[in-house]
Amino acid sequence: MRTTIGIILAIFLFGNNSYADRLKDLASVAGVRTNQLIGYGLVVGLQGTGDGSDIVFTAQSLKSMLTRLGVSVDSPLFDFDLSTKSATSLEVDNVAGVLVTAELPAFAKPGQKIDVNVSTIGKAESLRGGTLVVTPMRGVDGEVYALAQGQVTVTGVDAEAAGTQVSIGTTTAGRVPSGATVERMVESSFDKSEYIVLNIHDGDFTTTSAIVDTINDTFGEGVAEAMDGVSVMVRAPMDPNQRVSFMSMVENLDVTPGEPPAKVVVNARTGTVVISRNVRVTAAAVTHGPITVSISATNEVSQPEADSQGVTAAVQNADIEVDEPKNKMFLFQPGVDLREIVDAVNQVGATPSSLIAILEALKKSGSLRAELVVI
Repeated sequence: MRTTIGIILAIFLFGNNSYADRLKDLASVAGVRTNQLIGYGLVVGLQGTGDGSDIVFTAQSLKSMLTRLGVSVDSPLFDFDLSTKSATSLEVDNVAGVLVTAELPAFAKPGQKIDVNVSTIGKAESLRGGTLVVTPMRGVDGEVYALAQGQVTVTGVDAEAAGTQVSIGTTTAGRVPSGATVERMVESSFDKSEYIVLNIHDGDFTTTSAIVDTINDTFGEGVAEAMDGVSVMVRAPMDPNQRVSFMSMVENLDVTPGEPPAKVVVNARTGTVVISRNVRVTAAAVTHGPITVSISATNEVSQPEADSQGVTAAVQNADIEVDEPKNKMFLFQPGVDLREIVDAVNQVGATPSSLIAILEALKKSGSLRAELVVI
């Protein structure tokens, strides 16, 4: 277990004190984002694993679809029995009602393909072998942005025989790769505004200031201005071609981000402890080592001497042993860094659970200058 701690902490101990990231890894362009789409549809062609006739909305959806396709379903054979919530003659064991979801990428144009996810909402047991029929995909504004249709790919396996059932993954959800065609663009302000706003992924004033300085040093003073600790406003060319080229250069600039806050993350279940490089402690003395108390009992018989007219009696003897490991106390001087913390803990042979207890004690005493997160 001590080896595990050493491996985890070595990543932070021997990392570079200073590093640079591409700006595209630190920030994103405001307004350039994906949009969520959702739709309701039917998956047909199932091998008896569909919703069945007792799911009213599936039977109603199938009837409505057939009507739109010119198939007459006005016969009494297709009437619904609301008392039993079933269709008297419309069997839908091979049909399932599903919700279809997708993410519409930024700048997606009509005619482009996107992947869709398909999930059952009724009693269907499996979508394996099914085909999603034409499903309108709508945005939060209610407009149709894509149409989905295609063969459903299911990766899960569900087999049952002789009273034994084996399930791997899920068979009630699947995907249709490139199953939706984009029909409408989402309006973007990328090519309309004089400024482009960059939003920092992890808000930090030092990182924001570094981004502003890097852009201005490269393209000239006043090109970038900080709006707050999260957003940077960049003046960009209005010509679309020049704007795209400009942003390509901006997002590939190397920026040295600010150091993250000191933090210790503890997983109490697995005994994993991750300590960031900036963790410090003030003066503190720590000792480690539990006291073990062992009690053993022996049963003996006391026999009286001859002619003593004594009585034979049972006697119970108890031996108590106290074992206290001779672990030394170690002292943290003010400003101790991560390496010294690890060395001191390893010297006393602390296990992961003991290390967690030491860190919690340091935090409660006010000596640990870092955020302690227990997950």
